[in-house]
Amino acid sequence: MPVSDRPEHEPVPARDVLWRFAPMIYGPTVLFALGEGAVIPLIPVIAAQLGADVATAALVASALVVGQLCGNIPAGWAVARIGERLTMAIAGLLSLGAVVGLALAPSLGVFALAIFLIGFCAAAFGLARHSFMTTRVPLAFRARALSLLGGTFRLGMFIGPFVAAGLLVLFGDEHAAIWFFAGCLVATVLLVLLGPDPEKQLTPSKDDSRLAEDTGEPVTGSIPTSERAGVFRTMWQYRRVLSRLGLAAASLSAVRSARQVVLPLWGVSIGLDAQTIALVVGISGAIDFALFYASGQVMDRFGRLWAALPAMLLMGLGFIALSFTHDLDQSAMWFAMFAAVLGVGNGLSSGILLTLGADVAPRSDPAPFLGSWRTLTDAGGAVSPLVVSAIAAVTSLAVATGAVGLIGLIGALAFVRWVPRFVPRVRP
Repeated sequence: MPVSDRPEHEPVPARDVLWRFAPMIYGPTVLFALGEGAVIPLIPVIAAQLGADVATAALVASALVVGQLCGNIPAGWAVARIGERLTMAIAGLLSLGAVVGLALAPSLGVFALAIFLIGFCAAAFGLARHSFMTTRVPLAFRARALSLLGGTFRLGMFIGPFVAAGLLVLFGDEHAAIWFFAGCLVATVLLVLLGPDPEKQLTPSKDDSRLAEDTGEPVTGSIPTSERAGVFRTMWQYRRVLSRLGLAAASLSAVRSARQVVLPLWGVSIGLDAQTIALVVGISGAIDFALFYASGQVMDRFGRLWAALPAMLLMGLGFIALSFTHDLDQSAMWFAMFAAVLGVGNGLSSGILLTLGADVAPRSDPAPFLGSWRTLTDAGGAVSPLVVSAIAAVTSLAVATGAVGLIGLIGALAFVRWVPRFVPRVRP
């Protein structure tokens, strides 16, 4: 029965509302990621135009990750108090101001500050949708819904660079991509504020009684809660799951992030030209994107571990195997093959971090916990390239690649140990 035809007293299934309100649930994520994906490849270029050398340009580009890392805990505080929709709108407006700062930045310092603010707002934007899905989507198809959320972000980041390339051809100016990002943000804010509000149509799910008690009290506002514990109190209260399953999740984020650094460096190290490297990395990314929904299907049907464990094993063993191929005669062929293997592993991991965070978050007030969870996972992704760089500088890229693979295998063991302990069993 269509949602609009249901009697007012009849509850609306979450699946129906997710389908009807997909543009409002997933649309803002696509728009934000599309604009961000168009700008990210051009950050070092514009930084160099403002006087940065190579090392400084890399530091400016890292401000995006640092901003996102710093924004998770404040975002958890904001979502818990003013709700997901208002948090997203404020984050979109602040990002719009930062994008204008990018376009008009008179100095490298202002440019870097604007990049940091975009990352900070991206954290708030992402956490708001994560919190919404955590409280509204039933456990039975939570993984598919969150894999779609992760897939929409990947879609925007995948298409964004191509949009930027087209704009460069049309206008010959890198700032055209920045103004495109501004247009995406305007559309995002308008969609969030003026579109139908799915938070009012989709009531909080009550099928995770193992994780929190249902008091029977009426629920109002964005996040159902009777008492808000606060961010730091929540971190302390859930320190066991954060220090165990959270670190396992951080290892997955670290391996994912290392893939983006190791593959281009490996191609350069074995003497491939830029076009070949781009083709191999692009094919790996396409495989990754093609599998994002399959991960959700596996997690919902068989359990979270059935996606997390194969993903970590494929990426861990793929990195270790790649580390032994550097000096082989067919090193280019092995590079292409293991890049594809890493793409499969990364694709199978789509949505896992979002889903596990939602599974173990407290039902009454998930946002502060999710802020801590996302800080851990983002920290893993931020530290990984530094670890690769440090090990490669002291030893070699092959040793650094093998070390990443070892992290993947250790993470796989951690998932085997802690997922059954902390994550509720999926009911097919």
